[in-house]
Formats: sequence, structure tokens, C-alpha cells
Amino acid sequence: MSENKELDNYLDNHYINRSNWLRAAVLGANDGILSTASIAIGVAAASATREPIILAALAGLVAGALSMSAGEYVSVSSQTDVEKADIEREKQELEEMPELELQRLAQIYEDRGLKKETALLVAKELTAHDALGAHVRDELGINEISQAKPFQAAMASGASFTVGGILPLLVVLFFPLVYLEYALYIFAILFLGIMGGLAAKAGGSSVLKAVLRITFWGTIAMGLSSLVGHIFGVNIA
Repeated sequence: MSENKELDNYLDNHYINRSNWLRAAVLGANDGILSTASIAIGVAAASATREPIILAALAGLVAGALSMSAGEYVSVSSQTDVEKADIEREKQELEEMPELELQRLAQIYEDRGLKKETALLVAKELTAHDALGAHVRDELGINEISQAKPFQAAMASGASFTVGGILPLLVVLFFPLVYLEYALYIFAILFLGIMGGLAAKAGGSSVLKAVLRITFWGTIAMGLSSLVGHIFGVNIA
């Protein structure tokens, strides 16, 4: 009993089981901050009043959240369709040529380092236990952790985009207009750094590396947006 508990605790120390929702949430939050801040900075560079900036930021926030959710759902659903098609194809192959499939499974284990006899024995035992499950996991590389979950990904992406986008919107609403461009950049970089650090912490990866990566690309994106606003800076009164 204690050995099983120790094993469960050991597995809990790994973060790969969070990869699906964490990827969508991190992408959504970062995109929400960056997209909304970049739009606001671009409009602020060409506007002498606050209202157009608020409208642009709000429109970008709503459109971006819906787009992220829909895009993530469609993308992950396509992946799910491919996985289901592969599983059905594997099921048919197991019915039509079980011996060949057994040899293929044994070869996979042999390539991973087992002796030929051991690999064949493992393949036979796993086939007797759950042939389709063994092939889906070891031949196709599909498991519960990596399996696509469209609704989960869509909800995580849309919700996190909204949360991320609200942060620069609050800056637009409450910060003095004369310094708004600089405030948006500073706070957006701060928000991106915090989000990147939290995501890295949740995923068990390097916090510093994540923060540097997102702030670097965030700076480029917002800098280019500001440049576009200044180039086409016909004041919006």
C-alpha cells in the first residue's frame, strides 16, 4: 500500500499531464495581453483621445477571445479526427493481420532496447491483455495525456485570452492619456513576465527562460505596432 502511495507521489511530481490545457491557457493569456496591448498602442500612437483606444482594445479583446476559442476547438478537433481514424485503421489491421501486428509491436519494444525474445513475450502478453490499447499507445503514440481534448482546449484558450486582454484594457481605462503608450508597454511586459513565470512554474520548466522569451517577442510586437501607429498617425479626434 505504501509503495503504491510512493509511486503516486512520484508521478504527481511530473507535469506532462498538464501539457494540453497548460499550452492552450498560456497561449491564450499571452496572446490576450500582447494582442490587446499592441492594438491599443497602435491606436494610441495615432489618437489624441481615449475613446478610440478603448473601443479598439475592447473590440480586440472580444474578437480575439472568440477567435482563439473557435480556432483552438477546430484545430484540436481536427487532431481528434485524425486520432480516431488511426485507431479505427489499427483496429481493422488487428482483425485482418494479427500476426503481422504482433511482430510489429514486438519490433517496437526491441527497438527500445529489449532483447528479441523478451520483446516478443511482452508483445504477446500485452496483446492478450488489450491488443488495441497496446498498439494505440506504443505504435500510434496516443495516450490519455497526449490525447486531444477540443472542448477543454477551447475553454482554456478563450478564458485565458479574456483574462490576459483585460489587463491592458484596465491600463487604457485608468492611466493618463499623455503617457499611455509607455504605460501600456511597461505594464504589458510586466504582465507577460508574470504570466510566463507562472506558466513555467506550473509546467516545471525554467522560469527565467520563459520570462525572457515572452518579454523579448512581446517587445518586438508592441514596438512594431507603435511604429505602424506613428507612420500612419493621422490623428483620430
